[in-house]
Amino acid sequence: MSDLRQQAQDCKQASRRLAWLATADKDRILTRLAAQLRAQTDPLLAANRRDCEAGALAGLSDALLDRLRLDEQRIEGMAQGCEQVARLTDPVGREIAWTRPNGLLIRKVRVPLGVLCIIYEARPNVTVESACLAIKSGNGALLRGSRSALNSNQVLVKIIQECLTEAGLPAQAIAGVADLSHESITTLGRMNGLIDLMIPRGGAELIKRVVETSTVPVLETGVGVCHLFVEASADLAMAVPVILNSKCSRPAVCNSLETLLLDETVAFETIQGLEPEIKNKVRVQGCPRTLALLPWAAPATPENWDTESMDMILNVKVVNGLDEALEHIRRHSTGHTEAILTRDLESARRFQREVDACAVNVNASTRFTDGGEFGFGAEIGISTQKMHARGPVGLDELTTYKYWVEGQGQIR
Repeated sequence: MSDLRQQAQDCKQASRRLAWLATADKDRILTRLAAQLRAQTDPLLAANRRDCEAGALAGLSDALLDRLRLDEQRIEGMAQGCEQVARLTDPVGREIAWTRPNGLLIRKVRVPLGVLCIIYEARPNVTVESACLAIKSGNGALLRGSRSALNSNQVLVKIIQECLTEAGLPAQAIAGVADLSHESITTLGRMNGLIDLMIPRGGAELIKRVVETSTVPVLETGVGVCHLFVEASADLAMAVPVILNSKCSRPAVCNSLETLLLDETVAFETIQGLEPEIKNKVRVQGCPRTLALLPWAAPATPENWDTESMDMILNVKVVNGLDEALEHIRRHSTGHTEAILTRDLESARRFQREVDACAVNVNASTRFTDGGEFGFGAEIGISTQKMHARGPVGLDELTTYKYWVEGQGQIR
């Protein structure tokens, strides 16, 4: 038996101890985890420095290094995320019930999924977010991070497992996958009966690989080719800060803006306000009409419109009204987050109705598509699929239902 399969079996067995753990006990573990993250900031930062130094030597882009890097503020954010999840309502055991005419009592009860396998790249904060949500939803978790964050993730998993054992629970309930080979992804994805849900978090290549090779059900967390359309009636004083926040606040995350669509009637004025803020900071790739307004921009290729750059790169296209904007989004959207800036209520409602995405924002940054911003606490990813879960995946989406049927000897 391979070590990987043994690790999955141990996690499956340990997950049964978590499944119906009392809410107060789960919350104590999460509160303790928050305290330990703060207490062990120094060793965690030291481990992360080793990862960042190795990543820089390996030629990781600035955007990927940003995803990898921890500082005191980000560690405090992880700790606060643990505390926020502890305050959330426990979904396990929530039920609705009804009685049939024959006297049968039917109860539809929320229960954990079982064992989650989360596969992710670079970001060590995902280790903590995934563990928090798994614990609160009563699931075991196999955490398969990337080599680039190996040292950081090893320290974080050790902290998490110490919190579990202090609570009298098996450490294997939340486990870091030791085998980081490419083959391990395929192996994990075929462990039906041991793993209940695969959750890839990362770029298009990783997600595609898991979807195509896994026989275990997969929750697709989506690639974010996100659009923002500045409609003719938009408040242009609002437009520049919203565009900048959508693109520049954290360009390496999936809710970052990739393509800016400008109504031709406001394109010149919007570009005038935007240019001083992005020149020499953002690589702009534009359509011919954009290049006429921004001569220093690069021509956009057909591939650019379908690419999640995860970098300070912005595609810009001037369009002839809402219809053309909607058509462009239909052709190039990955179903993550699409936004419109407008003062016209009918345009806003039409945009929300016709755009097929997990989040459709009106007069707000694309960066708000996030479990924390939605009030879910931490999230395990943004699902762009339509079955089981869509949008930020929080506690409820990590549970399923079973039916408890109670009778007094009824026969059919």
